[in-house]
Amino acid sequence: MVRPIRSFVLRQGRTTPAQTRALEQLYPKYGLAFSRQKVKSERPLVLEIGSGMGETTIEIAKAHPQVDFVAVEVHGPGVGSLLNRIEAEKLSNVRVVRHDAVEVLEHMVEDGSLAAIHLFFPDPWPKKRHHKRRLVQSAFAALAARKLARGGVLHAATDWPDYADWMAEVFSKEELLGPAQGGAFLKPLTKFEARGKRLGHPIRELFFRRR
Repeated sequence: MVRPIRSFVLRQGRTTPAQTRALEQLYPKYGLAFSRQKVKSERPLVLEIGSGMGETTIEIAKAHPQVDFVAVEVHGPGVGSLLNRIEAEKLSNVRVVRHDAVEVLEHMVEDGSLAAIHLFFPDPWPKKRHHKRRLVQSAFAALAARKLARGGVLHAATDWPDYADWMAEVFSKEELLGPAQGGAFLKPLTKFEARGKRLGHPIRELFFRRR
């Protein structure tokens, strides 16, 4: 069996006691176990890929209580942090999946069901020999486009100019996607964005709408 190329590496980051407690006690409350069952919602549904420590997820969810959000993240400390934030804010419109986002899209999301997909500051894999590890490839663009509802927006952001150009080219070649001027969900300043600005990196946001 051929092992798929992953766009992430599970780093051995330190998990704090609070994050560990959240993974044990709050994931059953706010988490969704990976399965072949589709996520159901009677309201607009947004999927965030790579929610990190959850700051952006929480701010957007607080601003849009009428929308349901599913945050996908593989790293334990980030998942634990997000779970603690959800509990602290008493949010009822955020769920978390600790799993590979591609498999979540494939198996847990109905075609044509998402109001938006958020992809904020994915790993740029800057070395040329690692470009095959980048999440944004033609197969991913086709999968993401298929999951968006008509008019739904794919909103991506990066502080790596090369990856911005790469994503723009890949998404532009997907026939189900067309350029958009913006999305319905304003992105607050993220930790990675703030770091990129401090380092003088240009921040670029990309918007594509499902035809």
